[in-house]
Amino acid sequence: MVAGIKGMFLANKKLEDQAKTYITYNKGRDWRLLQAPSSDLRGNNIHCVLPYCSLHLHLHVSANPYTSGNIASKESAPGIIVASGSIGAELSSTNVSIFITSDAGNTWRQIFDEEYSVLYLDQGGALVAIRHTPLPIRHLWLSFDEGRVWNKYSFTSLPLFVDGLLGEPGEETLIMTIFGHVSHRSEWQLVKIDFRSIFNRRCTEADYQTWHLHDQGEPCLMGVKRTYLKLKPIARCVMGKTHSVTMTSEPCDCTESDFECDYGHERRTDGRCTPAFWFHPSSMSRSCMTGHTFLNSTGYRKVVSNNCTGGVVDLYTARQRPCPSHAPEGLHLVTSEGTLSATLSHNVTFLVFLEQGDGSRTSITVDFGDGNGITYSNVSSIEDGIKHVYKSVGIYRVAATAENSLGSETAVLFLHVTCQLEYIHLSSPFVAVKNKEVNLTAVLWPSQVGTVTYIWWFGNNSEPVITLEGSVAFTFPQEGTNIVTVQVAAGNTILQDRKTISVHEYFSSHLLAFSSNLDDHNPDVAEWRLDISRVIKNSMVQATGMKPEQLLVTVLPGLPTAAEFFLLPDKDQTEGKPEKTTPHLEQLSELVLGALYQNQVQFTLRPGVQITVYAAHLSAAPLVDTSENHSSSAMIMLLSVVVVGLAVFLIYKFKSGLNWTKLMGTSSQHKLASSTHAVLNASTDHPTLRDD
Repeated sequence: MVAGIKGMFLANKKLEDQAKTYITYNKGRDWRLLQAPSSDLRGNNIHCVLPYCSLHLHLHVSANPYTSGNIASKESAPGIIVASGSIGAELSSTNVSIFITSDAGNTWRQIFDEEYSVLYLDQGGALVAIRHTPLPIRHLWLSFDEGRVWNKYSFTSLPLFVDGLLGEPGEETLIMTIFGHVSHRSEWQLVKIDFRSIFNRRCTEADYQTWHLHDQGEPCLMGVKRTYLKLKPIARCVMGKTHSVTMTSEPCDCTESDFECDYGHERRTDGRCTPAFWFHPSSMSRSCMTGHTFLNSTGYRKVVSNNCTGGVVDLYTARQRPCPSHAPEGLHLVTSEGTLSATLSHNVTFLVFLEQGDGSRTSITVDFGDGNGITYSNVSSIEDGIKHVYKSVGIYRVAATAENSLGSETAVLFLHVTCQLEYIHLSSPFVAVKNKEVNLTAVLWPSQVGTVTYIWWFGNNSEPVITLEGSVAFTFPQEGTNIVTVQVAAGNTILQDRKTISVHEYFSSHLLAFSSNLDDHNPDVAEWRLDISRVIKNSMVQATGMKPEQLLVTVLPGLPTAAEFFLLPDKDQTEGKPEKTTPHLEQLSELVLGALYQNQVQFTLRPGVQITVYAAHLSAAPLVDTSENHSSSAMIMLLSVVVVGLAVFLIYKFKSGLNWTKLMGTSSQHKLASSTHAVLNASTDHPTLRDD
């Protein structure tokens, strides 16, 4: 910003990888390149033709008060600008010279061919220059005619490394201070210079002349003609403190150059302002009501601080127009967050926008999709948004309808209302039959969390199975231990659970019961059930002498305490002889049941607490039938009942705050466990696969 002249700016713009200097006199409405000087310091002609060649300036203003920047202007010396720069096609940091203008940038003169610091004295009546050099110096240059002639003065007897220079406070001062050091090891040396002795009088009225500010001959700038009273270049006098910048102004008629493009409009190559591609001139404020008026832009607006009057002002000024009546058009419905998801039991804010229409006479109806709706008499009454709380998880069709006497329009969005997924449980059998389909179910808490994706990983398969349902059927083609992992993705939350399933060609299963004192110590948590399962297995192996790898035991959830054991074929004896498996397992079943009937399977839970394990049936369950015509409806129904019971139990545990030690005393839990036990007893003819 050029000091002392309103609306005048210098700017460097990068154009096609070239930095060029531009000047404006109407606050950026129009810009042009700087005309280079016609000759250099030695009087040689400079052939620099616009726009291929021009003057370019470094526009860095110094933040250090002891040094001048690359450019300087003073409000007390309007029209005088001193700057470093270069002449050519672009701004360069080499071949830098010092240039000056005394007519506000219309013409420029070269004053030094090296970089100098320039200080304004006596309100611009005198200019002092000191060379930028790392070498010690003794001289400075002084000019009384706006830089046309420079006189050389010595300011010290010993050369000085100059660190900076500073004028005394006040624009009218003729005293300056130079500070530096004689050598790199010496202290600072301050040299105070008083130029008052070279002046013999004060300036009179005859020493001043008028100067008209202009832009290449155009006197009307920012809507006025401005005339300044400046010191004549030949005058050798002191202006002093009493002098003030005198300026008179005269208003001008408005022309097209006094107007810039209005909001939403761009200047084209022919100079006209036309609407930008994203701007709709027909749009207006939603508060515009029929019978009222609004300001319709012509595409132009007067440059800020421009003081022109008359002329073409009526042609370019916005005009009052009556608000038109329109049917609703451009209705938009969004959430305040800009998302299509919301959280259960939290406020959702809907925003409704209408691009065009009679806002005061247009009613807005919002249907939230959950059986609730609301109607507003006009658009302006809902500028802060519409709040609503959803009480159920789901996907809701939210519709907003704008309607007036001329028509209607509807906008729709589909909102996904979710809640945080807290826990998942994979319900799966403990043992499965090779090549026979197994049902796996993921139980969620809460059970309704919105849109959920299930990712199933089976064994070593590198590709998962992805479903939108919480259950899947899978067939294990090989015997052995298989790990099944399910991941549940709900919104930004991903939880997982995994189970280990033992797969065999044949197996036999039996239910177990315990002496009633075990229920008093059963906290019914997964870790406890796993530990007790190991203890029971060790007791049964000791009582029967069977191989540990042929026996699997799992304690079932719920009360009264129940368990199930699985008898697996001996791979060493049945390798390549599957026909011997059935009688072998029957013998093991008789052996184990005999030990159970004789109360030979016991273990000590803690000192003084002895637990006896019983067979829960009078006869052992038959071998699992792997034939295709076997009826599986009873198995599926039974598994479904067990899964539902498990889900109810998990929900109860979460609602009870995971207080495991208190889960044994309620009658509802005894009823749940009893019903589960009854279902298990009813499944003797069709043994099922149960989960721990």
